Amino acid sequence: MELTGKRLVVTGGAGFVGSHLCARLVDDNEVVVVDDFSNGERDWLPDGVEIVEGDLTDPDVAAEAITADVDGVFHFAANKNAAADDVDQYRVNNRLTETVIERMDEVGVENIAFTSSSTVYGEAPRPTPEDYAPLEPISIYGASKLGEESLLSVYAHSHDFTVWVYRFANIVGPRLQLGAVIPDFVDKLEDDPDSLTILGDGRQEKSYMHVEDCVDAMCHVVEHAPGDFNVYNLGTRTTTSVTTIADIVSEEMGLDPEYEYTGGDRGWVGDVPRMRLSIEKLSALGWEPEGSSDDAVRRATRALLAD
Repeated sequence: MELTGKRLVVTGGAGFVGSHLCARLVDDNEVVVVDDFSNGERDWLPDGVEIVEGDLTDPDVAAEAITADVDGVFHFAANKNAAADDVDQYRVNNRLTETVIERMDEVGVENIAFTSSSTVYGEAPRPTPEDYAPLEPISIYGASKLGEESLLSVYAHSHDFTVWVYRFANIVGPRLQLGAVIPDFVDKLEDDPDSLTILGDGRQEKSYMHVEDCVDAMCHVVEHAPGDFNVYNLGTRTTTSVTTIADIVSEEMGLDPEYEYTGGDRGWVGDVPRMRLSIEKLSALGWEPEGSSDDAVRRATRALLAD
């Protein structure tokens, strides 16, 4: 689907990645953002977007945003803030997707791009390809994303939908919110420049991708992927350890703190300590990330400190 001259709905469009996508799309398309502003900010939205404010588990909100003249939906809306063991996160996220695709089916909108997560893989061999199986997530969030992917697969195969699923690595950049590693380290070091507490043993190692690269890859996949149900990893070929993130943040802040590790091989319940996605499928489609994982972390840190 060419992303020019279209009417596009972005659910959760006021959030971190969603707002960057809206800025990319709005110059060449009509963009409708539907958001309850629980994970995003109205000020992050570019001029020219239409806004539908509300909770997408409500069918009336979906009906207001998704009308028959819509060409496609980018679906970001999700509950990201629940506790690691809160099964309600699974129910809410799946209900959000159910409501969106039921409304799409009702009015004949057949194109949807869905932001999934590398957490659907669980603890998998690295680099992890899209066809790795079995998918065994170890967090409620990962389980919710896998459930949503499954429902979208049904609609691709049985309801004539075209679906693009993105399995994200760790996306970083401007507007990244507190709770992620980089803003957490910045916040801690602003409070105490001499010491930094790091969850786990610091050897957790994952791929980090800058949000601008992420948005570019998302658009490339929609415009070039050939199938009815398309699953693509979005990430980099490299990884960054938590200790290396601490080093980069400290260096960018001009500090040399002592590190204190809480211990254990992971930062929290449900954390996958090591993750690197295969991006060979994305590369074969003609897209490569511009920078490494370390580059993405450094760019994100500089943007956060400059804000």
